[in-house]
Amino acid sequence: MTQALDSTAAENRPQAEAAFDRVLETVASRRTEFEEKRHVPRDVIAEFKKAGIYRAGVPKQFGGDALPPTEFLRLIERISVVDGSAGWVASFGSATVYLAALPLGTQAELYADGPDVAFAGGLFPVQPAERVENGYRVSGRWRFASGCKGADVLGVGIKAGEDWAGRPRTAVLRPEQVEIVDNWDVIGMRGTGSHDLVVDGVDVPEEWTFVRGGEPTVDEPLYRYPAVPYAAQVLAVVGLGVARAALDHVIAQGGRPGFTGAPKPAERATYRIAVGQAEAQLRSARAFFYETTEDVWATVEAGDPATTEQASLLRLASTHLAKSSFDVVRAAYQLGGIGAITDGSPLQRHLRDASVVPQHAFLQEGMYDGAGAVLMGIQPFPGYL
Repeated sequence: MTQALDSTAAENRPQAEAAFDRVLETVASRRTEFEEKRHVPRDVIAEFKKAGIYRAGVPKQFGGDALPPTEFLRLIERISVVDGSAGWVASFGSATVYLAALPLGTQAELYADGPDVAFAGGLFPVQPAERVENGYRVSGRWRFASGCKGADVLGVGIKAGEDWAGRPRTAVLRPEQVEIVDNWDVIGMRGTGSHDLVVDGVDVPEEWTFVRGGEPTVDEPLYRYPAVPYAAQVLAVVGLGVARAALDHVIAQGGRPGFTGAPKPAERATYRIAVGQAEAQLRSARAFFYETTEDVWATVEAGDPATTEQASLLRLASTHLAKSSFDVVRAAYQLGGIGAITDGSPLQRHLRDASVVPQHAFLQEGMYDGAGAVLMGIQPFPGYL
């Protein structure tokens, strides 16, 4: 059986690669449209689905791919080199990992028409929910629901007298049960469509709720991988892709003539030094990030749970990657000179997008505090792991 599955995967690989190449071409040709519309349209989400992006986090027992994290992260990195917003929205192909905490019967119903399900959510601020027979009555408003306009199901954070150490219960709803408030008015990551969600008195059955990062009901390696740190990783790697694009741009621009007749950038030691330092910084952070990912995956694939120290290193590597990527983009922007300030320069878009990544709650500087606590054997703040 294993040989048959490996053979089928090998046969499908060229087709999958062709579909992914089409995704990159589509994103490149339409990224300006994403910014103007402030979301990635559903027909592009459909292309993501064809390339397997939204089955990457779905259990194999329901027809999904349950990709090893490194494989998925590299896909998101490649998309983000082309466009940060598209990479951010595609990154939620990993969000179905959370849904593995739903009862198996609920998951069977969710994936009844196939594994290509786009899940988006606005978990915060967590809203109180009224206990009703067999479930919860959900009302409230939630922020930052990235990719919500292209989602097949939506999640919102609720509480009903429960305490899950900073991990909210999530209620899963259909789009017709949720109002999307079109208020994503930002500078960076404009195309992510991270609008508010409003729900007004919808009864959600208990079996359609789960605790974010809670115990999975699926027994496959991916669902032993730490869910909350993984959610931070898929966002941090977007910054990596954006930084790679920015740095590649200034490297390619090294031979351009200056406006004032000064030596070309590549002929200046200061330019070459800055490029070399940025390259080393980005590659170092990337290596730490993927090395840690592979180490944790080897543990869970062997059937063992990830340790607290491993989960913390995932968070540390993600936070460091987000910060380092932004630093590299800022350095690239400065190297771009006066031309970088124009709308026609990709550097201004890279700068805006990269600045958003370390602002996310999962990736802010406070995560270094949590990592330091774990390294020194001190209890980190609630919700860190």
